[in-house]
Amino acid sequence: MPIYTKEQAQALLKKVLSYSKADECEVNLGGSEGGNVRYALNAVSTAGDISTVGLGVTSVYGKKAGSATIDQFDDASLERVVRRSEELAQLAPENPEYMPMLGQSEFKDAITYNANTAAMTPESRAEMVGQSLNVTKEAKLFAAGFLENSTGFNAVMNSKGLFAYNKSSDVTFSVTTRNEGGTISGYAARGFTDVSKLDTASATRVASMKANASTGARAIEPGKYTVILEPVAATYMLENMFRFDARSAEEGRSFLSKKGGGTRLGEQLMDPKVTIYSDPFNPDLPGSTWGGDGQPREKTVWIDKGVVKNLSYSRYWAQKKGVAPLPGPSNIIMEGGTQSLEDLIKGTEKGILVSRLWYIRMVDPQTLL
Repeated sequence: MPIYTKEQAQALLKKVLSYSKADECEVNLGGSEGGNVRYALNAVSTAGDISTVGLGVTSVYGKKAGSATIDQFDDASLERVVRRSEELAQLAPENPEYMPMLGQSEFKDAITYNANTAAMTPESRAEMVGQSLNVTKEAKLFAAGFLENSTGFNAVMNSKGLFAYNKSSDVTFSVTTRNEGGTISGYAARGFTDVSKLDTASATRVASMKANASTGARAIEPGKYTVILEPVAATYMLENMFRFDARSAEEGRSFLSKKGGGTRLGEQLMDPKVTIYSDPFNPDLPGSTWGGDGQPREKTVWIDKGVVKNLSYSRYWAQKKGVAPLPGPSNIIMEGGTQSLEDLIKGTEKGILVSRLWYIRMVDPQTLL
């Protein structure tokens, strides 16, 4: 039973907290269930279902904390994991940056859960993969792809009265198409909270079109080119930006650090067309309404028309700097122009289209290299 309801999670967490003898105690409970289908050479190669649930306990004495985890929920095991976390806390050194746990708070219900996605079955996954394979077979191409859906939950409760719960679902799909000789290829990927938005046949047609368009591909000389990034590629390239952390900026460890000290808050850092914000209630990319330390999340604008508007502050760093804490984003939405991908391609005389980037590693966080 990996997906606990809000009431089931609350009851279990209360039981665990009843065993605590520490100054403060926090219990986290999380689980997920879902399935996947992998296919290659126009045939399914693997399929499976995954179900997991786990519980973690953090006990605190003064500024000393210790944590332990378990996946057995009988009474004896629950008490044992609490005692273990208390033993570890007693052995731990003091954390000078430890902040007392937060008390009771009100959190808005998230929109991260979709019943249609949660109801996916091996049969429905197979049907969606079959729609993809029909496209590649008609195009006389070969497909390799992966379809995966997952439904999960997270809950937290502490000895100060805090309780928060969130349930979510998602489905992702990616496909690569090639000819028999492997001399041409095309790629497409999609991901949604609501499975009804996923059209595997349409995505596969895009990948097939790219593959056929790459017939007779030739090398180009190094130089300066207009580059169009598809959303998947842009996300991989930009994901290292999306922390907006005040501490790393103020300590000179970020692209948001100002030379000579301070941050770039208030500076025109990007093109005026760019606005970046987080919003737990964005219908296309919903997020959790609470952060890991129990702070509520609301819509926050980080970059407004190219200007840095906000930085996230942990509770410790906010107290040190005398400002209000601001949790980091649970999602990132970037606004920009109104042209479609097709419009951008049509308007580019000579350029490069990048479908994806992979294994992007940070070399220098101060310059985003």
